[in-house]
Amino acid sequence: MNRRLLLAAGCLALLALTSGCLGFGTGPVSEDTLDSDPAEPYNWETNRTVHVTVQENTQFRAVMEVNQSTIDLFRRDGFGGSNPLSIQAVRYRYPNGTIVTGSELRERGGEVRETRDETVVDLPPGAAGGRLAFTSGGTPKRFTLPTYVDGTYEIVLPENREIDFPVFGQVSPGNYETARDDRGRVQIAWAESVTADTVSVRYYLQRDLYIFAGILGVILVVGAGGLLYRRRQIERLHQQRTDMGLDVDTDDDDEPPGFG
Repeated sequence: MNRRLLLAAGCLALLALTSGCLGFGTGPVSEDTLDSDPAEPYNWETNRTVHVTVQENTQFRAVMEVNQSTIDLFRRDGFGGSNPLSIQAVRYRYPNGTIVTGSELRERGGEVRETRDETVVDLPPGAAGGRLAFTSGGTPKRFTLPTYVDGTYEIVLPENREIDFPVFGQVSPGNYETARDDRGRVQIAWAESVTADTVSVRYYLQRDLYIFAGILGVILVVGAGGLLYRRRQIERLHQQRTDMGLDVDTDDDDEPPGFG
């Protein structure tokens, strides 16, 4: 009986957790997280609606125009749902150029909070029309982000990263342009408004191609050696059969050996 009660309690707890009733991972984002410093200054002067700089440590800095009072930040989970995008070093620049931290945004009547599905940024009354900046994390050699706002996009890759080699490099959606900044970093820009749900870039280090070429070379050498060894074995077996008289060809029109 006790076992059944424990099982029922466990099921109820699991249902409460998955339905968000316990509220784990939700609520206001801490001020220490909001006010932390970005790795480098945000690019406020971008002429794109959304500007993203991917860092060496796979984190990225994003600056985007916000023309509504609330913006929802999330990542798709691949199962039709979403998870909140963890953000830090939040800054907001008003249309008049004033820049405030995340905690100052909160003091002015705004809020940055997480729900089960998204991170919600509520701007103070009358603050829409400025630019929101934040830092978040990504995955190695791949950047993917939903298109939170309509408009033009630009993504700057870390130094020494490339996208030109097929399979290793891939950009979606198409109709993009590339250039290099004064640090030699690849810049990927969509000059027209992006209508896709997601922008995605797969990139690589130049040394990745050398490693791939080395592995491919080893595979080819091992494969060629294996084929050569197999051929020699076949030839040796054929010679042994010949020596034993097992591979003597006869012609139907000729008499068998010994009857001449």
